[in-house]
Parts: sequence; structure tokens; C-alpha cells
Amino acid sequence: MFVIDETEARTTRTPSGVMTALAGPSQGSTELSTWRVRMEADAEGPVHTIDREQVWMPLTGSLAFTVDGVAATASAGQAAVLPAGVVRQVRVAEGPAEALVCMSIGGQARVPGNDEPRPLPWAQ
Repeated sequence: MFVIDETEARTTRTPSGVMTALAGPSQGSTELSTWRVRMEADAEGPVHTIDREQVWMPLTGSLAFTVDGVAATASAGQAAVLPAGVVRQVRVAEGPAEALVCMSIGGQARVPGNDEPRPLPWAQ
């Protein structure tokens, strides 16, 4: 068993939010990566794909998801399941917002028009 604390060393800041790594391969997890996402009001992530299914669980605020052209909103007490390999974007619908995210290890992102995979440092 591992008990993992949030640390600044495993925190990544981007223009769209702050991701803090929790469980992942670098912390002893062999199957799952989890992280906390914090986004300010009106923030939106980039349009992208992830090659792994993700589950987003809002803790505060509401998040708007557009996944493969379909829009939905999730709030605290709900979960949004985002399938692998489809175009997606996450925006704050009501916020600031905070969520826990989980996916199988090894996931990578791609942006439309660029097939170069991008690792997710907060999922390592």
C-alpha cells in the first residue's frame, strides 16, 4: 500500500489549469494514474485527443465537456467518462472548478493536425 501526498514537485501549471499528480507509475501504481485538476473561472483546455479512457470527477464547480462533438456538463457528485481516441475539450462551466481524474497508465495526448504524441507529466 502507498499513501501519496500532493507536492509542488509533481505539480504542472499550464495556461488552462494546474494538474497535481497523485497515483501513477512514479509513485508505485502499476495500473492507474490519478491527478487533481484545478481550473479558474472561464478557463478552457485545448482541443485534443487522449489514447486512454478518462474518468473526470468534479469536486467543486462545474465542467463542460465537448467529446466527439457532443456537449455535456458535470458537477460535484457526478462523473464524466471520456472515451479514448476522440476529440475533446474541457471548459469551466461554473467555477473555479476542481476535479479528480483517473485513467490507465501510459496515456498520451495529441492535438488535431499534429500526430506527435505528447506525454502527460501529471499522469507519470
